[in-house]
Amino acid sequence: GGDMNNPVVSAIADAYARNTWTTLRFNFRGTGNSGGQYADGIGEQEDVQAAVIYLRQKGYRFIDLAGYSFGSWVLANWSRKHAPHHHRLILVAPPVAFVDFDCQAPIPGLHHVLTGSHDDYAPLATIQSAMPHWSPSARLTEIQGADHFMGRQLAALGQLITALV
Repeated sequence: GGDMNNPVVSAIADAYARNTWTTLRFNFRGTGNSGGQYADGIGEQEDVQAAVIYLRQKGYRFIDLAGYSFGSWVLANWSRKHAPHHHRLILVAPPVAFVDFDCQAPIPGLHHVLTGSHDDYAPLATIQSAMPHWSPSARLTEIQGADHFMGRQLAALGQLITALV
């Protein structure tokens, strides 16, 4: 149900832009006005790969990939499929209680995970137990008072991401 104009996605892109990063937001296939149709997360990984190729062709060498909710699941699976790679991943509110994230498998390039203290889709305890498997060096930050949709915590999310990049 989300798209590239979702307030959380916008807050992530705005945080990167504040740090003078070029940003690219896109809708997965079948979302918004994009062509195609939902492809069980597999086709959406192809969308991520197409975006990475596009940015490389434009001359960008350092590419961070940040995803929110379903987008974080797609990124995790894309990263596993395309390892080894040199991209940093930031996952926001990975819905580990809703979809299979394979909490025992590494996520190459994982740099940071952010979740809300009241997020029922991305519960802190589940993510904490997965972090040593996903990436022992990655950091986890809990956003106090935030639910899955970040509600009144969008500014806090933006500030955290601005500090990360």
